[in-house]
Amino acid sequence: LALIDDLVEQGVGDTRSAVIRQGVHHLADLVRRARVGADIAASYRECPQTSEDDDLAMANATAMTEAEPW
Repeated sequence: LALIDDLVEQGVGDTRSAVIRQGVHHLADLVRRARVGADIAASYRECPQTSEDDDLAMANATAMTEAEPW
């Protein structure tokens, strides 16, 4: 409870409940982001990029750069 009280004193939340709610929201976001990252990594393991993908990415980057009005 001392840690939560310190966070209240620091203005993280107006009450202990507010600090705990905010902590739960942050935890849920952290878990969601970790799952998304794991899903992305798994998809690259299942279907790795190829040199053709690199060539296409470079062609797209070149085309976008050339389209800029600099």
